[in-house]
Amino acid sequence: IRRPPRSTLDRSSAASDVYKRQLQLETSDLYLKNWIQQDVLYIITEEEKTAFNRLSTDEERYQFIEQFWIRRDPSPDSILNENRNEHYRRIAYSNERFFSGRPGWMTDRGRIYITFGPPDQIESHPTGGHYQRPFKDGGGSTNTFPFEIWRYRHLEGTDLGNEVIIEFVDPTMTGEYRMTMDPSEKDALINIPNAGLTTLESLGLARKKDRFNNPCLLYTSDAADERSSV
Repeated sequence: IRRPPRSTLDRSSAASDVYKRQLQLETSDLYLKNWIQQDVLYIITEEEKTAFNRLSTDEERYQFIEQFWIRRDPSPDSILNENRNEHYRRIAYSNERFFSGRPGWMTDRGRIYITFGPPDQIESHPTGGHYQRPFKDGGGSTNTFPFEIWRYRHLEGTDLGNEVIIEFVDPTMTGEYRMTMDPSEKDALINIPNAGLTTLESLGLARKKDRFNNPCLLYTSDAADERSSV
């Protein structure tokens, strides 16, 4: 068996080294791009994002990522970073449970789950159908699209606080739940005259077209009480 000339082996080895370095660079670029545009998209602050984008070398960017998680480590003396592990668990869960033609982390439910974690309570209506409205939403019965109501006992943040309620509706019946500001959006009979009326509408004391639209994407039980008095 004849071996190829050493010059040929050297050239092959050099080409292999160049390919490996290029692959490492491409892998590094992809990781860094995904980290800022996907992994921490919902939790990174604007100041941190600006600082990251100003960095000029990958070494600086990797150091930034390390410090990013250290700042969020609830127990820095331990080996594990519980906050980071929980964050990536939420991403994995969202991708598994909320996929709807696009990755679960990109959906409204995925965004809320990754940002705030699992809700304390979920009211789920995966097939829609007959629905008896609560008094705060006008009472009466109707048919709905699939929807979910998530309740959090407490969330930190501006305009949040205690008893935060978030509603998601799937009006296209495709599994693509979207966060809504309007409690009537789940009403499948909203555009059908004299169907799915609220209590006041059925008594002739209100008009269907004048239904109140909640201006907030996230609203608390206090806001819901205010809505019931309108």
